[in-house]
Amino acid sequence: MREDSVLDALEAEAIHIFRETAAAFRNPVLLYSIGKDSSVLLHLAVKAFAPAPIPMPVMHIDTTWKFREMIEFRDRRAKELDLDLRIATNHEAIAEGVTPFTHGTHEYTRLMKTVALREGLDKYGFDAAIGGARRDEERSRAKERIFSLREPGHRWDARKQRPEFWRTTNTRLSEGQTMRAFPISNWTEMDVWNYIRRENIDIVDLYFARPRPVVDRDGVWIMADDERLPLAEGEEPQMRSVRFRTLGCYPLSGAVESEAADIDTLIDEMSQSKISERAGRLIDGEGGGSMESKKAEGYF
Repeated sequence: MREDSVLDALEAEAIHIFRETAAAFRNPVLLYSIGKDSSVLLHLAVKAFAPAPIPMPVMHIDTTWKFREMIEFRDRRAKELDLDLRIATNHEAIAEGVTPFTHGTHEYTRLMKTVALREGLDKYGFDAAIGGARRDEERSRAKERIFSLREPGHRWDARKQRPEFWRTTNTRLSEGQTMRAFPISNWTEMDVWNYIRRENIDIVDLYFARPRPVVDRDGVWIMADDERLPLAEGEEPQMRSVRFRTLGCYPLSGAVESEAADIDTLIDEMSQSKISERAGRLIDGEGGGSMESKKAEGYF
């Protein structure tokens, strides 16, 4: 009963933020990363505007290195929900040969995610972008308000956060400024999983344990999702029962060994875990590439 009341309150707050964003901004967009948080966002967006369709485009930043299952899932959900799906990709960087193996994780993320996001927002003239970031994920995200101002060039300055006293927000924009809005900022990872179970929300199967081909890279299980993953001489992928806590580009997403093959066993496993949610995200660990520096450059 207590869990339901917490989820009810979080859901009501998120729906209010969706409606406030739709009402206050000229041309908002919903960012969609295909992960569990994005799946919850999509579900909340449907609820916020039902029976009308979601009144804004949905944009995915496609690095072309996502898991194949993620792209299949994205296209299926876009069709099922009749989404106005926009895909932003840094084709110039691809033409120059940028991959997860050529430029280091920080520069790769800057070129393929941050630059692609900035260009996608500018291309369509979006003045507000709704994202699925949560404060409990990482310390720089804990500094952000629910409505987080971006200066011209989509730059974020942690010292220029607007107060949100008594949940009152200032959504005014000056020339060149844009806004990011985070409806599930106050949710925890467990809130997300409990809500997915309660609402029976469809998510990518990669979150559940299955036998998958993986290789050990410095203690991290990397899935050999296609033939582009370079293998050392004599190295062969081995089948392990693994799942993913977060999803991104497959060469930069570490799997965890697990037997949690359904939502109930997954939540039981999560409730006992002492490991950070983003421990498997290799883009967080490289020196000079902190999340805060990425966000200052315009990252999600």
